[in-house]
Amino acid sequence: MNHKENNTAKEWLFEITPKNKFFSLNLKEVWQYRDLLLLFVKRDVVTVYKQTVLGPLWYLIQPLFTSITFTIIFNNLAGISTGTVPPFLFNLAGITVWNYFTACLNGTSNTFGANAGIFGKVYFPRIIVPLSIVVSNLLKFGIQFFILLCFYAYYYSQGAAIGMNASTVFFPLLIVLMGILGLGLGMFISSLVTKYRDFSNLIGFGVQLLMYLSAVMYPMALIKEKLPHYGWLVEYNPLAYVIETARYMLLGVGHLSVWGLAYTFGITLFVFFAGVLIFNRTEKSFIDTV
Repeated sequence: MNHKENNTAKEWLFEITPKNKFFSLNLKEVWQYRDLLLLFVKRDVVTVYKQTVLGPLWYLIQPLFTSITFTIIFNNLAGISTGTVPPFLFNLAGITVWNYFTACLNGTSNTFGANAGIFGKVYFPRIIVPLSIVVSNLLKFGIQFFILLCFYAYYYSQGAAIGMNASTVFFPLLIVLMGILGLGLGMFISSLVTKYRDFSNLIGFGVQLLMYLSAVMYPMALIKEKLPHYGWLVEYNPLAYVIETARYMLLGVGHLSVWGLAYTFGITLFVFFAGVLIFNRTEKSFIDTV
């Protein structure tokens, strides 16, 4: 009897045990559930197109209209100079990168509330859900980036003084960095929302305010020149360095700050690991508060 029980125990593929570790990424377990990850990615993509008239065209309308609005208000009326780069292209580049961050942040900030029904019925690594949102938003980013390249080709053919450089090959790493930062911050916020429901009402306002502090519609050097006493708000914002570096890589405008990128990398790692830590602690008891 004991021999049969031992043979049966060896046949189990997975063994679910309480998580007692202070910190765990569960990368091995996430890899085992990679099919579920792809399923969630497919779900996130399909639900966007379902019951919509324009479908993926919404991905194009938002950045285009936002870029036009920023060009009229900040460049034409406020007189903000973008150097040799056409203002519309300058704004479109910043908005395209910024939209990927906000999509990751907004999508992951309500992970527990939006998936309480699934979490309460079946076990799987919970981090798969916010991770799938970050991956699925790459499709949205890809569509908007393609539009950016189309306008880039148009302005370049018209003789605009724009150009890519050797650092452009590292642009995908910059997007990965932006996604990890959005993922970590989103997991942190989702953990807070489970206990403080009204906190979700501040996310939209906070993201909008953060956009103005992230140099999306102006060069970083401008805020330091015009508002030297408040320039530190942008200088210590890691997102501003990502936006500035992205425009430097794609358009050849601005400057590449090694210190700024190192600072951004450090902040991103801290936010991500802190977000995973709090996310793992929250998943043990969130079902009692959601």
